[in-house]
Parts: sequence; structure tokens; C-alpha cells
Amino acid sequence: MRILITGGAGFVGSNLAFKLKTKYPNYFVAVADNLTRRGSELNLPKLQDKEIRFFHCDIRLESDLSNLPEVDIIIDASADPSVLSGIESPSVKLIQSNLFGTVNLIEMAIRNKSKFIFLSTSRVYPYGLINSLSLEETETRFQLKADQKISGVTTEGISEQFPLNGSKSFYGAAKFCSEVLIQEYIELKGLEASVLRCGVIAGPGQFGKVDQGVIVFWLAAHYWKNDLTYFGYGGKGKQIRDILHIDDLTDLIDIQIHGFEVFSGLTFNVGGGHANSVSLCELTSMCQTITGNQIEVRSRPENRAVDIPYYVTDNKLIEKTTGWRPAKSVEVTLRDIYEWLKLHESTLIKVLYQRSK
Repeated sequence: MRILITGGAGFVGSNLAFKLKTKYPNYFVAVADNLTRRGSELNLPKLQDKEIRFFHCDIRLESDLSNLPEVDIIIDASADPSVLSGIESPSVKLIQSNLFGTVNLIEMAIRNKSKFIFLSTSRVYPYGLINSLSLEETETRFQLKADQKISGVTTEGISEQFPLNGSKSFYGAAKFCSEVLIQEYIELKGLEASVLRCGVIAGPGQFGKVDQGVIVFWLAAHYWKNDLTYFGYGGKGKQIRDILHIDDLTDLIDIQIHGFEVFSGLTFNVGGGHANSVSLCELTSMCQTITGNQIEVRSRPENRAVDIPYYVTDNKLIEKTTGWRPAKSVEVTLRDIYEWLKLHESTLIKVLYQRSK
């Protein structure tokens, strides 16, 4: 099999490439990346050691795509992944990366008759509707009340039936536009494709920052004893997210690659689920236990643009369709990140220390 992963020097793309090449050494695995994300260049020696072909490529440029090999499957893991991008800065670059770049890859897949896997985001769900959910406040977290007026939400979380109309952020909107176009290409041009709407993904190898990769960002701040801040919703850190270990996601994509007919034409929510949900204040406590360090966490009660108090993935559809479910807990994820920080501290301090400040 011949596989191309865009964003392949980034967190998800590189971990997926490493897993596939290790498990299937006879596969041709290539990655493409423009290396704009700080830290992604650190993955290049390991890609080379694994005999994974690297192409320096900007998917926004059709001329760059002409240099890429023909493959059986294209996995689009490339993105400007910040939910805050384009709000207080120009939005064009984000849209070019997250929409126009994806369209270029789809056209490439059509030309080469490649299957297409698109890694989308839970941010396609409107933040206004999420903010209107009925929540109750416990000592350490917000949690959903059982009785909700909006469809597609239960105490297990948010499903694919959650309404999609409403503002999402420039990041979420660009990803959603890509999803819509993928369906058009499926219906009108015969594209074989599927979509995974991913929640918060974390694990070793992620160069986290405050607006993307917050789990690594939070643990790194404790590791290097930097201050943090609870933003919004009273400044108590009770916002909830579910956490998906990178290994669980790459396991699912492995299943997807080798059983594509089950996924073709479909869209799935993918996340850690209710069992792997955590609030920021609960995360703080876990980071303190793992690192042995206590740090100051300041409080800013005012909400920021596109903030949400709650997102947990309802995985029932993907579990029913494939049997897949997350295997690694939040604690395991944090301990894996901690061991990675310790092992590569002298290198990572140059990338993560300034970000965790």
C-alpha cells in the first residue's frame, strides 16, 4: 500500500506515519509538510530513520503538489489548528490552509484515484449552541444536565446529530466548508472519502500551546514551574473537555485504512468520550501529582471569543460501526507526556518552555 500524510511532520501526522511504517514496513509511507509549526522540524531525523519519505510542501500551492507521489490513500492531517486564529489577526491565511489547501488535495485524490481521509474537528459545532446547553456546576467541573432542549446531546456528550447552523470560529468554519465540499466530490465526482471530527488529542510529541495542544501546554507549565491562568466562566477552571490519546487515534485510522468500505462516505465524531473527560482544575491536580510541582494558577473570569464551557464526544456511532473505543485514560496520557518531557528535556525546553509561560 502507498500512503501520503499531509501535515506529516506535525503531531498527528508524524505519529501516524511512525505507527504505519513500524507496523507495515513494506508499505510506502510519505509525508508532506511546510514546517511552519515550531517543533515540527524536530521530527525530520526520526522520519528519515524510519525510511519515511519527506516532501517539503505547502498544500496551498498546486505547484508543490505536482511533486508528490501517486498513492492509494491520502490522509489530510494538515491544518492551522488554532481556534483563535483569524479573529484578532488576518483570517485569509487560515482559510487558505484549512479550506483551499484541502480542496487542492481533494483534486489530487480525484486525479490519482486515491482514497481520502479528512481529519476535521469538533469545532464544526457552533459555540453559541454549546454555550446554551443546560449545565450544572459541581465542586470541580461543569457537567451536562440530563434534560436538554437541543438534539444530538445526551449525558454521554455531543453526537453527529448536534445542529451545525451557527458561528463556529474561522477554524471550525473552514473545516466545515471542507466537509461540505467533500460530500459534493463524493456525489458528483466519485471521490472515496470519509471524515473524522476529532476532539482534543494529546500525547508525546505534541508541541502544545495555549490555543492548541492545551494538555501538553498545561503539563509543561507544571514541569517547568510556570504560572497558568483559568480564563472565562468565572475563572474557576471548571471547563470540560474529553481527551483522546494519540495512540488511540492512530489505531482507529489504521482500522480505517484497512477497512475503508465501512467508513466511505461517512462522518464520525472521535474523542476520548465521557470516561476520559477532565476539567482544567482537575487537570491541574493531576499535573501536580505527576510532576510533584505546585504552581500559581491565576483567574480571569471574563470569557474570550469562541470559548465554550463544555465539549465531550459521544462516540456511540464510531463504536457501533467499527468496535473501536479509546483504550488510554487521561492519567495514562499525562504520564506518557511527562516521560517524553523528561527524556527530551534539553531539546523540548527550547520549544515548550517559552510556550508554557
